[in-house]
Amino acid sequence: MSKNRSFSGGITQRYALALFELSNEFNKTDEYVSRLSFFIKIYNSDENLKNYIKNPTNTQENQKQVFEKILNAMNMDKIIKNFFFILIMKKRIFFVTEIIEEFLRLVSSKKSEISANLISSKKVDNKTISEIEKEISKSVKGTIKLKSKVDESLIGGIVLQIGSLMIDTSIKNKLADYKKVLMEN
Repeated sequence: MSKNRSFSGGITQRYALALFELSNEFNKTDEYVSRLSFFIKIYNSDENLKNYIKNPTNTQENQKQVFEKILNAMNMDKIIKNFFFILIMKKRIFFVTEIIEEFLRLVSSKKSEISANLISSKKVDNKTISEIEKEISKSVKGTIKLKSKVDESLIGGIVLQIGSLMIDTSIKNKLADYKKVLMEN
């Protein structure tokens, strides 16, 4: 199993690095981050697309036709289209999300961005996320990029995770603390 992970890890890193170098060469890194992040959102929300990509019975020609339509609908440029077609030809399309996520990590790393998770009981709007990013960025003297998730079991409050640091102000956590104190007494 670990041999398999290192194989796919090597693939994702090589392809992500190639895409990163192309994006730099053509001065389109920010555009590619935006477009490929959008692709990941669509992928994560569409079970049919996930199943299609993971289905090994699809022919390369069929995959090219389907991705041509998807990428045209998303207004992807020729470089990104060719990148997807290379993944199809080399039978690496199964790794597309891992490659894109590695590309996004690579770009963040080069920009000295710190990735963090904001977990809340309800959806947080983009304006609030931006404000939180700005405030935390001032504190850590770096650029914070928050990924927002919803976990209704928190009841209220938030959980903020930056690397190994976790700040948990959720009601669920406070109730667990109270329960622990009551059990000890």
